[in-house]
Amino acid sequence: MKNFNVIGLSRVWLGISSVLIIASIACIAIFGLNFGIDFTGGSLIEMQFGDEVTSDVIISDFQALGYEVTPQESDKGIWLVRLQTITSEEHTTILGQLSDNHESFEELRFESIGPVIGQELKRKSVGAVILLLLLIMFYVAWAFRKVSKPVSSWKYGLLTIVAALHDVIIPVGVFSVLGHFYGYQIDTAFIAAMLTILGYSINDTIVVFDRTRENLVTNRHSDVSFDEIVNKSVIQSFGRSINTSVTTMLVLLAIFLFGALTIKPFVLALIIGIISGAYSSIFIASPLLVYWQKRIK
Repeated sequence: MKNFNVIGLSRVWLGISSVLIIASIACIAIFGLNFGIDFTGGSLIEMQFGDEVTSDVIISDFQALGYEVTPQESDKGIWLVRLQTITSEEHTTILGQLSDNHESFEELRFESIGPVIGQELKRKSVGAVILLLLLIMFYVAWAFRKVSKPVSSWKYGLLTIVAALHDVIIPVGVFSVLGHFYGYQIDTAFIAAMLTILGYSINDTIVVFDRTRENLVTNRHSDVSFDEIVNKSVIQSFGRSINTSVTTMLVLLAIFLFGALTIKPFVLALIIGIISGAYSSIFIASPLLVYWQKRIK
């Protein structure tokens, strides 16, 4: 492992990431994002049926009331139905109709959000992510201020954000496909997963960069090249990054396989993001740092 030349294979790592990023952006452009009612506004009804029902039966029930819906089964006998924003009177009518058609019908949850609130929440979520990224970039630049050669300290901060964006775009692209074919939604839980991924990815990248900073200080007066110092730093951080990612993945996989269906989209987003984060911290951030230094030189 000590002789593994990560930096020497930069084109391979960056090529893989480029393919994944382009594929993710293409999926988002083609399929779009299936936003939940948190962002679009509307009403959500979670229902439980004791008897065997199919999506066709539920569709027929709502069509009789003049609503076009696409039911989603979140667990055995538990269904989610998303509608346009409805009034309390319309909600009561729907419950009455379903109770008449199904003896064992029970409503588990009802949520209703207006379109104005949904748009405001979407805008604030985007603003919060952008503000977080800017603050982290400035903090990393400040923390690395004593290591300004051969790469300026602010570039560490910028590349940390680039790696983090890499780890967010890929899960968004995957959820674009899952949203189109399986109804996975972009909601507040997904935003929470993205913020968690950002924190995880940035922490992992800073650990690698911090080891680079230490080695730059140690080898300040030596003839060791910048490429060799960065590669040595990546190898020294490799075991820590992989071990942290694997132990986290084991917990998430257990939750995904044995947990409730309602939290599986959230856990799946975390799994994709953490895999991407471990990859970018080792194979993207540091190679980009070397590439940038060579371009300047």
